[in-house]
Amino acid sequence: MITLFHAPQSRSSRMVWLIEELGIDCEVRYCQIAVRNGQAVGEADPANPHPDGKVPALLHEGALITESAAIALYLADLFPEADLGASVGTAERGPLLTWICWAVGELEPAIWSKMTGEADRDPLAKARYQAAVDRLLEALWVGPYLMGERFTAADVMVGSSLAWARLFLPESPLLDAYADRLARRPARIRADAKDSDKGMSQTDEVQAA
Repeated sequence: MITLFHAPQSRSSRMVWLIEELGIDCEVRYCQIAVRNGQAVGEADPANPHPDGKVPALLHEGALITESAAIALYLADLFPEADLGASVGTAERGPLLTWICWAVGELEPAIWSKMTGEADRDPLAKARYQAAVDRLLEALWVGPYLMGERFTAADVMVGSSLAWARLFLPESPLLDAYADRLARRPARIRADAKDSDKGMSQTDEVQAA
């Protein structure tokens, strides 16, 4: 059994999307988190096994996996038949690992610096932001996905950031087309519906379609 601990409208939403893309059975447990976007919002859910009280957290046969990049890689490797990852030793493995780690290590901090105004005040932050934008656009010129013709877990990681941060990225038909392409995926639509917080409680459970 695979269990995802998830808070609606949070960064763990991309894991709900990934689960839908994989087409696997997974119990999604909705839980309260103590911190959202750097702000205290309540008490951490005692049922959440994440050591920091955050989301996402994934339990699989007694193993606990946290951090979005780690979960994305773990699930893509666990279900290779879904073709969202790349096997060890293949030419695509390195680029896949790079994009997934880049999404959380470079793109998200760069976007956050733009949101907070740091990228407009600090030349170093501005350069980092512009480098992230340029790298993303360069990949999409080749596209239609980060790995070329094939949609992968890396697109879930990067695409989920575009969903909440599009306004903080420059105007670009390439970015708009990419974001729209991802938003129209059936798995993304299902995930967005499941991620709605209407009527949900800490005990709600759903199964991936």
